[in-house]
Amino acid sequence: MSVSVGQPIDDFTAEATGDTPFRLSDQRGKQVVIYFYPKDSTPGCTTEGGDFRDNIEAFAAANTVIVGVSRDGIKSHENFKAKQGFPFELISDRDEAVCQQFDVIKLKKMYGKEHLGVERSTFLIDSEGRLAREWRGVKVPGHVDDVLAAARELNG
Repeated sequence: MSVSVGQPIDDFTAEATGDTPFRLSDQRGKQVVIYFYPKDSTPGCTTEGGDFRDNIEAFAAANTVIVGVSRDGIKSHENFKAKQGFPFELISDRDEAVCQQFDVIKLKKMYGKEHLGVERSTFLIDSEGRLAREWRGVKVPGHVDDVLAAARELNG
C-alpha cells in the first residue's frame, strides 16, 4: 500500500524506545517526520540520525516531532539511541507493518545479491495527519536540511 501527498495517513501503533508505544494519532496538532532507515549502528544510519539529533531544537521550533523506523529490535534500538544520544524515539518494525504502510520495502542489491530491505525514506506528516511531503531513495548528506526547510514552510 502506498500513500499520496495530501492523503490522510492511517493511524498506527508500534513498539518504540522509551517503554511507550508510538501512536501516530497521539501526535495530532504537531507535524511528524517519520524516517525509515536500513539498520542501527551502520555508518549512513548513524549519520542520518545524528543530523536529525543535531537539528532537534529547530524541528521543535517548527512544531515537528521526529521518529525513526527500522526492522531492528527494541534492544538494538535502545542501545543505538543511547550511544548516539538521540532525543527522539525509534520504532521497532519487526513485522514490517509500518514499512508496508509506507511502501519502503524494496528489492536491493548488495555484493551482487538481491534482497528485500528498507529503502531510506522520509515522510513529513502535517498537524492534521495528512502526508505533506515524501523523500524516497534518500542520500544522507544535506537531507535533514531539506526536511527541516519543508517542516518550517509547512508550519508557516
